[in-house]
Amino acid sequence: MARARAVKPAARADTPKARALPKGARRTTPAPETLAALGQDRLIALILGETARNPAFKKLVSAALASLQGPDAVAAIVDRRLTALEGAQSYIDWQRRRTFTADLNATVTVILNELRPLDPGAALDRLRRFLDGADAVLNRVDDSNGSVQGIFERASEAFVEIAAGLPPVEAARVTASLVDAFGDDPFGPLGSVLADMVPKLAGDALADIDSRLAQAAAALPISGNPCSEAAYRRDAARAQILRLRQAVSDRRGDPDSYIALESAILPGRENRVEIARRLLNAGRAPEALDWIRRMQDPGIRIATRADLIAGFDLRGPERERQALEIEVLEKLGRTEEAQALRWVRFERDLDAPMLRTFLAKLPDFDDEEALQRALDHAEAFPQPHRALAFLAAWPDLRRAAKLVEERPTAWQGDQYAILAPAADALAQDHPLPATILYRRLLDAILESGRSAAYAHGARYLMELDGLAGRLEPGGITPDPQAYREALRRAHGRKHGFWSLVKD
Repeated sequence: MARARAVKPAARADTPKARALPKGARRTTPAPETLAALGQDRLIALILGETARNPAFKKLVSAALASLQGPDAVAAIVDRRLTALEGAQSYIDWQRRRTFTADLNATVTVILNELRPLDPGAALDRLRRFLDGADAVLNRVDDSNGSVQGIFERASEAFVEIAAGLPPVEAARVTASLVDAFGDDPFGPLGSVLADMVPKLAGDALADIDSRLAQAAAALPISGNPCSEAAYRRDAARAQILRLRQAVSDRRGDPDSYIALESAILPGRENRVEIARRLLNAGRAPEALDWIRRMQDPGIRIATRADLIAGFDLRGPERERQALEIEVLEKLGRTEEAQALRWVRFERDLDAPMLRTFLAKLPDFDDEEALQRALDHAEAFPQPHRALAFLAAWPDLRRAAKLVEERPTAWQGDQYAILAPAADALAQDHPLPATILYRRLLDAILESGRSAAYAHGARYLMELDGLAGRLEPGGITPDPQAYREALRRAHGRKHGFWSLVKD
């Protein structure tokens, strides 16, 4: 027993790194210090075991070993995999997607971790070849979760990072070499690579690239039959090339070229805001004002699912246009016109930031009178929910409370993004309007049976219990006990909700 106890301290004494772990660290967590204690033979056995089970890991280990022989050996491993990808035609369903994705990711990792340190140029060539095959790969894989697309995005970002680190002349040459392939497929992955490279190149290095892009666009003339699907795709491809030329114009500081290209892309429907912003930045404010005030056909704006998720506001583009118009007027010294626009914008939309700027630019002692006029306007605004949101956030809680009390039946519980913060703000000093709002929120949740919101409903009921003792009897709402009994009668079977309520 004594000998056994003596052996253990001796074994630990040979692994000082293991004792150097931070206090409280777990010795079973893989880390340089803990793995060093395993010893070389044990680590080799673990690596060999994983290579037998995991093809992607085996590729990484093989590439690391090949790197000891030089870049050609690593490039040969990558080339074999790229050749296999280019020749493959079988469809990858969701069951094989994970293995396929791991293999693709390992290929990119080998290029970046093993080949790039040895030969950046060879790494760029392989990344370019990998990206050239993106469409073929994506067309034969079930990428419903976007994981394969993410690998190509990773390769694109790596390409830009490596190319941008080259000497300026070489970086320009590499970028120019992408243009022809981009012209052949403007919707391919090389478009994003080119767009990301343009800001990283010197302005004088972009002349050749712009010339090549102009030739590619000229090869795709505007179709005389826009209803044809082939013509539509050709026009869209041409617009894609011209958008990239606009990025070149921005990098070269040439707003006139940008405007000419915008007119070529959307004749009569140019983006006035983008044009005016560039003219203003170029010190050409009068021209910027002319563009920002031009009347034009807005065309059709289709709100996509992504727009709806992001809370797309149809009035957003006009607000952006007016904000820039105000900025241009200020630059021209036409302060009164700018102030008039700010007030119009506030009156129409209850735009709080616009009102704050309007008040800040008023002469001393005029701002208080203007503020009272603005708050009167907000209180009488025909859309009560927008008025409540403005008054609660400004804040003017006295007016917000008055608005709620005067229109107790106007509040819609599904407008929780407005009612909930307003109720929370009013609860401290205005218990009756807070009660009205909390009840409308809770009623909407229970009436629609939104089980996902039951936890919020339980909180609203708890807030109502806290406000109950502060309500004056005989008010405009049923007393708290009667309200709770009514809830039980109407929604007593919603056990998911009542299980969250603390009696």
